[in-house]
Amino acid sequence: MNSTATIQTESHTGQKRMLADAILMLERAEVIDFNGHASWRVPGQERMLINSGASVRSALTAADIVIIDFDGNLIEGDAVPPMEFHIHSEIYRRRPDVGSVIHAHPLWSTLFSMTGKAVLPVIMQAAVLGEIQRFPKTASINRKELGEELAEALGPHRVAMMKSHGSVIAASSILEAFVLAFYLEENAHRQYLASQLGEPAVLDAEQIEAIRRNLWKPNLLQKVWDYHAGKLGARGD
Repeated sequence: MNSTATIQTESHTGQKRMLADAILMLERAEVIDFNGHASWRVPGQERMLINSGASVRSALTAADIVIIDFDGNLIEGDAVPPMEFHIHSEIYRRRPDVGSVIHAHPLWSTLFSMTGKAVLPVIMQAAVLGEIQRFPKTASINRKELGEELAEALGPHRVAMMKSHGSVIAASSILEAFVLAFYLEENAHRQYLASQLGEPAVLDAEQIEAIRRNLWKPNLLQKVWDYHAGKLGARGD
């Protein structure tokens, strides 16, 4: 192996470990279940790192992360990708600004998509989610055409809810996508609980802009990651 290949392998090793940790933390928080997946674009190439379809999300390791091209062909690893890899590949094709995609099956926010009710910004953290888009089909995104439709529904935004299915998060990094996935679910949970008491107060555009400027900072995003990473460490994961 030449030196360039060695450097790339070492880089991917770190990425694989971080991606696996992100999925583990999302699973522990019940944002990702046995079918969720997250990916990380390989910069400058039509390739991505993603957890394999058969991987056990509750016991994920870096060895469960494979590298595929945007057509689903295996580049590195010995397991096939999830059949919904089209969610990731078609967003990457359409959005050069996106470096990481997460598809999750969160409980609370999915309830909203099942009933046709909008997830609204009711907590401060929701100010960074942006306008939440809706994908109107209830379907497994296991074909390129469906991936294209989903990517079109997401458009330039960060978050889309899939009817009776789950969420899709698109961000520039795995850290950003990870945090957004948590914020979406936390907001939906509190919106649901508050609605049992009365009509939840919704942030207005001015509040959203002011709060977004304060919260969308690398150190605050890292704080969320570190909090959940600490929980993993406490359990000996």
